[in-house]
Amino acid sequence: MDRPGETTHFGFRDVPLGDKQTLVNDVFHSVASRYDLMNDLMSGGLHRVWKDIMITALDPPRGNRPFALLDVAGGTGDISFRAAKAAGPGFHATVCDINPDMLAVGRERAAKRHLETQVDFVEGNAESLGFADRSFDAYTIAFGIRNVPRIDLALREAYRVLRPGSRFLCLEFSTVEMPGLDKLYDLFSFKVIPPLGRMVTGDAESYQYLVESIRKFPKPAAFADMIREAGFARVSWQTLSGGIVALHSGWRL
Repeated sequence: MDRPGETTHFGFRDVPLGDKQTLVNDVFHSVASRYDLMNDLMSGGLHRVWKDIMITALDPPRGNRPFALLDVAGGTGDISFRAAKAAGPGFHATVCDINPDMLAVGRERAAKRHLETQVDFVEGNAESLGFADRSFDAYTIAFGIRNVPRIDLALREAYRVLRPGSRFLCLEFSTVEMPGLDKLYDLFSFKVIPPLGRMVTGDAESYQYLVESIRKFPKPAAFADMIREAGFARVSWQTLSGGIVALHSGWRL
């Protein structure tokens, strides 16, 4: 239950905690059909490299051994499709996303790739997953955790649904600390990305929120502490591309 008057951030704005999810849903409803195109344009294609690094860390088995992946906030299926390509016939992914528009894009993409039997799409909330305890062999979330109103609840849910010996992987934008790159990154983020969003999707405000939300996300060490507090062990992270993104890892032991 939300406490009366409790607030959180939506970009640089403070909003009632209970309102954030609706606001985030509106963002992704607006951009769903052009989401992957915008990722390419915003990152110069680097998001593909970052996601491939995540899949390498995931290292799904290539044989017949069953392996169940839960990919949260992965509506368009990008991570699950990459994992399915790297894995053997025992692999199965469940994409869980709160936004039906993103899921619709993912289902369409899965059909084009003939992956309907390997990848399922389920509407659900990261803070309260509709899956049994210890159901999955891995949990991934790419560029989605910062949009969750209560990150601590999402991390505890990740721990709950993972089997002992399973891995949590989170790819998220981080803090650029390389001198010179930080100023260029801020300039590109605030002066280029929102107008680009207007041109490609007809929506600048959603991309203004997205670049603001990156600045409000905890720094890697602080986020690693949150992962530990949720129960995960052997927590680590690596920064990529000068700190533009970070890949966090934790194990349920």
